[in-house]
Amino acid sequence: MGAGRHDISEGKWRNNHMGFNEKVHAYIAAKFYVYLTEAFGERGKMAFIHATQYYAEQRGRRMAQRAIRDGEPLTPANYYRYGEWVGTEDMKAEGCGNTMTYQSYLPEAVMHITQCPWCAQFKEMGLNATAGAEYCRHLDNSIVRGFNPYLTYEVDQTLQTAEYCIHRMKDVDFDGDTDLSKKPENLRDFEYHCAHSYWTYSEVAAAVFKSGGEAVSSNVMADFIQDYGREMADILAGYRYTNFNVCD
Repeated sequence: MGAGRHDISEGKWRNNHMGFNEKVHAYIAAKFYVYLTEAFGERGKMAFIHATQYYAEQRGRRMAQRAIRDGEPLTPANYYRYGEWVGTEDMKAEGCGNTMTYQSYLPEAVMHITQCPWCAQFKEMGLNATAGAEYCRHLDNSIVRGFNPYLTYEVDQTLQTAEYCIHRMKDVDFDGDTDLSKKPENLRDFEYHCAHSYWTYSEVAAAVFKSGGEAVSSNVMADFIQDYGREMADILAGYRYTNFNVCD
């Protein structure tokens, strides 16, 4: 794993730095979109989409690995139970925490998301219709694909172009009475998720564009230092050799 910001000796995850949250996570993706598209145009956009899918599939695979370890099937209900994050108090305090409601269940679950801290961050950066639209269009269905490629998850619309997102999961095995609460031992704080995002986008940028991609990552890190400080940047750097493909 990366630098010693986490402790898995008892299956617990320490939230060691309160500066990391959903908006910081969105900021990293947005900056990669900016620098990739500025340097490489349409190819940069394609690389951003690919990196977003790659990042999301890694998350889904970690979730699947934990479910398999527990002897649990890779069902729609367990997709939610094995999720790796919950909303932070930071976003609740700002009044932009993630707000999602189920409109229906069987035979498919239809979810409306009316508020989202990722969308709020993309808007603040003036990138909602570009980086935000591409990120949100490809993220959740890719997490599901990583968890179980035989599940069907569709994103019909997003907050970038509508009043709310519509997410749809087909052939679900749960309803309004099913406990879909996430297992605390599987949660990862946003220090981890932000590091995962930075290093996965960096990996793809370098793989596709070689030294040009490495320059993109350097630019993102320089902006991160300017906006969030050296301490948080050093924390991200400490995860450089973390294997995000596998669960702990």
